[in-house]
Amino acid sequence: MSFHYQVPKRFSDLNVGGHVDHAVLIDYLQEARTELLLSAPEPMPAMLDSGVLVTGHQVEYLAPIGYRAPVVDAEVWVDQVGAARFSISYRLSDDGVPVARARTFCVPYDLTTATMRRLAADERALLTGAIETPVPITPLPKVRVDLGSAAELPIRVRWADLDSYRHVNNVKFYDYVAQGRMELLSGARLGGGVDPWVVRQQDLDYRLPIDFRREPYRVRTAVTALGDTSCTLSADIVDPSDQRCFATARSVVVLLGADGRPQPIPGEWRDKLVTVGSPA
Repeated sequence: MSFHYQVPKRFSDLNVGGHVDHAVLIDYLQEARTELLLSAPEPMPAMLDSGVLVTGHQVEYLAPIGYRAPVVDAEVWVDQVGAARFSISYRLSDDGVPVARARTFCVPYDLTTATMRRLAADERALLTGAIETPVPITPLPKVRVDLGSAAELPIRVRWADLDSYRHVNNVKFYDYVAQGRMELLSGARLGGGVDPWVVRQQDLDYRLPIDFRREPYRVRTAVTALGDTSCTLSADIVDPSDQRCFATARSVVVLLGADGRPQPIPGEWRDKLVTVGSPA
């Protein structure tokens, strides 16, 4: 059965274009997902205290979110349950307009032993009883890419990036990937001082928790596909000292014209996208 929650907006959620930033939308998913678990009967609320980790997101952005309406309407439901994982679907709308659909993949976690665990019988029974059909979303292909020669950006973790489990919150990974993407596009000098690109879809897989430290991690980003009006980028977040990979992401960005509609990528830009940040 689906659960409805109205996620309050904040003025600080807006980006330079005057719309809610695509990474902030991941925070809206988290708020709606948390309310779903807290509003369910026990033992679901207790699961948040013992530990729930996000292992992946699949997100399609359908329309920009403005600031006119004070809330984003979120419809949330459980769509799949396994022995040691479950997934959640979302439909988000703003002032009656569909703006996103998404799925999140979760695993129960034991904070005392710092290990993933199986769902308890009562947890699994409650989740299974609420299953509905997953939201229709096509995940982006997972392409094997050597990012060793990709565009790189050092990322230092802020203290505020940590969640109650004392790891970097899953939402902040989207911020890190966005920084890497902007580094690549600005390195190719695409768009001048105004960002003409919008994110249409972004999938992210979490591999390891990121801990706070003063030494920076690194985001590596490369162009993996070019369409008429869009390009696909792959990215990972790594420890430069030992090359441990903490997350991988695939993003589709679309070039918009002055009228806000997709426009063909100019030939000069295409040449730069092929050469700047492309994997060897």
